[in-house]
Amino acid sequence: MAHTDQTMRRVLRREIAGTIGLLTDEHDFRAMRRYRSFTFHEHAAYLRQVEALLRARAAEGTHTTIALFDPEEYAEYCTTAGLDPDAPASRTRFTAELATNGPTVPYEGQPLTDLLPALVDEAVRQATWEYASTLLARLGACSTCGEDLGRAAFTRASRLLLQVLRTAPPGNRHLVCSVSGSPEDLVSVLHADEEIDGTPHLDEAEALEFTSVLALGLATHSPGGLVMRISPASGPDRIHGWRLRGYGLEPLTAGEVFDAYCTDVENGDLISPESNVDYCAPPDLGDDHLPPGHHH
Repeated sequence: MAHTDQTMRRVLRREIAGTIGLLTDEHDFRAMRRYRSFTFHEHAAYLRQVEALLRARAAEGTHTTIALFDPEEYAEYCTTAGLDPDAPASRTRFTAELATNGPTVPYEGQPLTDLLPALVDEAVRQATWEYASTLLARLGACSTCGEDLGRAAFTRASRLLLQVLRTAPPGNRHLVCSVSGSPEDLVSVLHADEEIDGTPHLDEAEALEFTSVLALGLATHSPGGLVMRISPASGPDRIHGWRLRGYGLEPLTAGEVFDAYCTDVENGDLISPESNVDYCAPPDLGDDHLPPGHHH
């Protein structure tokens, strides 16, 4: 009977999804060492133990999600919740919150050296989206017609992004949107790999962040731009670009795209162009056929 109970408990453990709050860098690791209940002494050794645990859970068929553990946010959480920060149970509760609301990535057997940058990128993406969304919400309603300015800009940005992808030549697309002075510079990246039927495959979280940043640039008429690099199955890569202008996108000429890519932004010196890359004027977006958006 005891053997059967143990077997069933092992089966049940495989049914429990888990989340590990990971300290990705040495600075955060040192911050956690002020708690006596946190018994690790070296960050490298800590990471080795985490990776061994992940592999063991994967070998048992158990799904694990990795969350970014921020010591400052943890301390604030404990203060707000009235918890003792120097207690493993408090760290467990905080990690459970991260699994619901924080940046996470699934463990799929990849080395920790590959997983850490992906987790940091996800944290930056979520922070950028939250920041852009907050600024869009603060725009409020138009004093003339009452339309929600942030929502109108997001709708406009979504349609523009769709047109950029629809009119792009075949190939995998890598897009970068940058917006200056809103009040901080924002950069968002979107990957759109081409499916077998030619349609672009988008990561939903990436697309949401990218559209929010583009919408913020449109709504605030901030300086900015959008660049798309297309990697076809054969032939050279193609690079296209637009500048944010008014409430839309203004195409860059091939020469302007070349200058943007082949000039050092720090000192203005020329940079050798990449081999097997064409710097091109972008396709016509047909923007005249799009709804004009909000102009009050």
